[in-house]
Amino acid sequence: MNILAFESSCDETAVALVRDGRTVLYDAVLSQADMHAIYGGVVPEIASRKHVEAIAALTDQALCGAGLTKKDVDAVAVTYAPGLIGAVLVGVSFAKSVAYALGVPLIPVHHIRGHIAANYLAFPALEPPFLSLAISGGNTLIVDVRDYTDMEILGSTRDDAAGECFDKAARVLGLPYPGGKPMDELAQQSSGGVYDLPRAHIDGAELDMSFSGLKTAVVNLVHRAEQRGETLDRAALARDFTRAVSDELVPRVMEALRRTGRNKLVAAGGVAANSFIRADLEAACRAAGVELYLPPLRWCGDNGAMIGAQGYYEYLAGHTAGLDLNAYATMDLSGKESVE
Repeated sequence: MNILAFESSCDETAVALVRDGRTVLYDAVLSQADMHAIYGGVVPEIASRKHVEAIAALTDQALCGAGLTKKDVDAVAVTYAPGLIGAVLVGVSFAKSVAYALGVPLIPVHHIRGHIAANYLAFPALEPPFLSLAISGGNTLIVDVRDYTDMEILGSTRDDAAGECFDKAARVLGLPYPGGKPMDELAQQSSGGVYDLPRAHIDGAELDMSFSGLKTAVVNLVHRAEQRGETLDRAALARDFTRAVSDELVPRVMEALRRTGRNKLVAAGGVAANSFIRADLEAACRAAGVELYLPPLRWCGDNGAMIGAQGYYEYLAGHTAGLDLNAYATMDLSGKESVE
C-alpha cells in the first residue's frame, strides 16, 4: 500500500511516500529554520504562508523521486494535530484536496504518534507493545504503546516541553534557532558541574515533569551575570542545563518501565537527537536490561515519512476521515481536543 503523507505542523514542509508503513520510497523536507532564525523562533503566519508556497511542488518532487504516478497512490495521510493551527491547516486542506482528486482514503495522523512511528522505519522488526519517550519542541510525554493505535499517556510535562526549554535556553545564551544542536555542541565543550539548576518533583504524579522552573532559572542566571558584569561559563551552563533536562526525563521513563513491566523503550522526537540524553538512556537501559531503540538523527525531526508510517496502521485500524476533517492546535493521543 503506497501512502502519500504530509506534515506541516510547524516550520518544516514535508511530503513522503511510504509503502506498507515500513519502507520509505521518498522523503522530502523543506525547512524554514533559516528564515525564522532572525526572529529567534517560529513566526506562525510566515510558517503558514511558506507551507502554501512549497507543498504542491514538494508533492511533485516526492512522486517523481519515488518513481510513482498519482495513480499509484493508495491513500493520503496528514498531520491533523497538534501544531501551529495555521500551519496544520495548510497540510490538512491540501491533503483533503489530493485525496478527493485521486479518490483515495484520507487518513488523519496525530503528530506524536507519527514521531513514535518513525522508529518503524529505522527498525523494521520493532513491534508493540513498548514504552516510548516522546520529546519534542511542543510535547514531552511518556507513552505506553500497547498496540499500533492503542496508546496511553503515563506521564507528561505540566508546562513547557523539553524542546521548547532548549530553544529558550539557547536564545538567552546567544545561540541560533533552533537551539537543540547548538546547545548540544556547546555542552560538549565542558564537563559542567558549575551551576546548580533545579529539578522538579510533582507530588502524587511522579511520572509527570515540569521544565518552566529550569527555563526561568537559566534566564535569570544569565541576566544577573550580564547586569553584574560577571563572566558566564556558557559551555558549563549548557552542559549543566542539559544534565538537568536529562535528570527529569531518564529516571521517570525508567520508573515507568518498572511499573509497566515493559522491556522495550523507544525514543522519539527532536530532543531524542541530543547526544547526552541518548547516552544517558543507553546507560540506564543497559543497567536495567531494557532493549533501547534510538532513531537515527534523520528520523528525530519532523518529516513526512513518519506520518506515512503511522498512517498505514491507522488505516488498518479503520481510522479514516471525510472531507470535513479539521485541524487542531491541541489534541491528546486518544483524539480528544484539549480545552486548556
